[in-house]
Amino acid sequence: MEIAGSYGEVISMKQVFKEGDLKTKLSFLIMGFSNLLNKQIFKGILFLLAEIFFIIACIYQIIPGIVGLITLGTKTQGMQWQTIDGIRMKVSVEGDNSMLLMIYGLAAIIFCGIFFYVYWCSLKSNRKLFVLNKEHKSIPSFREDLKTLTNGRFHMTLMILPLIGVLLFTILPLVYMIGLAFTNYDHNHLPPGHLFDWVGFANFRNILTGRMAETFMPLLSWTLIWAVAATATNFFFGILLALLINTKGLRGKKIFRTIFVITMAVPQFVSLLIMRNLLADWGPVNALLERWGLISNALPFLSDGTWAKFSIIFVNMWVGIPVTMLIATGIIMNLPTEQIEAAEIDGANKFQVFRSITFPQILLIMTPNLIQQFIGNINNFNVIYLLTEGKPNNSALYQAGDTDLLVTWLYKLTVIASDYNLASVIGIIIFVLSAVFSLLAYTRSKSYEGGLQ
Repeated sequence: MEIAGSYGEVISMKQVFKEGDLKTKLSFLIMGFSNLLNKQIFKGILFLLAEIFFIIACIYQIIPGIVGLITLGTKTQGMQWQTIDGIRMKVSVEGDNSMLLMIYGLAAIIFCGIFFYVYWCSLKSNRKLFVLNKEHKSIPSFREDLKTLTNGRFHMTLMILPLIGVLLFTILPLVYMIGLAFTNYDHNHLPPGHLFDWVGFANFRNILTGRMAETFMPLLSWTLIWAVAATATNFFFGILLALLINTKGLRGKKIFRTIFVITMAVPQFVSLLIMRNLLADWGPVNALLERWGLISNALPFLSDGTWAKFSIIFVNMWVGIPVTMLIATGIIMNLPTEQIEAAEIDGANKFQVFRSITFPQILLIMTPNLIQQFIGNINNFNVIYLLTEGKPNNSALYQAGDTDLLVTWLYKLTVIASDYNLASVIGIIIFVLSAVFSLLAYTRSKSYEGGLQ
């Protein structure tokens, strides 16, 4: 039920507390007090139980959880000398688990946020009752409030469970991952045997300007080069292939289109593993070239850093061009023919038509897809790991090879090296790069400008 009257719309919580009676003021301290006195028994009990539950939780869980989040543990697990029944011996003593303390602390903060939202709802309910009493209007019953939740505000009612799920399974792990970037949680500080602690921005300094910069900078450069090259080659060659297939007078268009689409029917990881075997030093490609007398030694398609990078880009074209071709084909088939025919009547050749009409239309529609492809290539784990696993190894790089992207390096830092703090920093950097590029590229594109019109 909405509050009627201009006064109810502009009144502030400060005014409510200042002008309200004792029960209204006490409702700021005791949740649901005003509801109970105004015969909104069920709602008042719910608010009061929420406050009681929060107080109990604060004593037993929230305060200890926040303290644990601040300290990340003080007692290390291990063997200690103790006297038992007069006999001095070493016994195993359980210690703190920094990882669990961090999770519990973050969960406690999220729980506090939920409670403060419930508290704010209680204050709004108190304000509503104050306005209704001041304007001498009837107090809505429980049935009327329930009707509002199942009718006018039904969408908000349905959002409760999804929001709780997002908080527990998305926000909490995300905040936990970000928090690890500010700790020394690495292979030397693995819980529960060891504790880790807060180190501020030390990991960021290590990655950007410290010892890890010698690995980060080359991998960052290769990641950006790879993302640009993979996106550009798939885009331009996909459009070119679409134009060739849709050329007027070409026979067997459906057959050609089907042949190229077959590559999409095969699972990508299967295609990549096959290409890995084909391009290996001992693979069929090198064997065939040697048999033909074109080479005397095997070409290092995947075993040399430079060769491997070109090979990866080529293989990515094999699996990516058909996707772009299909999208571009749909666009080309739906282009307005009037403009093209008018341009041809005016004497424009095919290249001029493509440059002035066809390509701008394709680019306008495919810009969001291009941005998506670029971000996807920055985070393209499958192509790199299935083809080379980041190899060949490079002793100058920490836990990385010549063909590793930032995302595959992140994987190795977690699974192989157990340097979770560095991996978290890399994850944050990848997110910042992706978000900044997406926003800048899209907001400056004609697709965005067209959507605003």
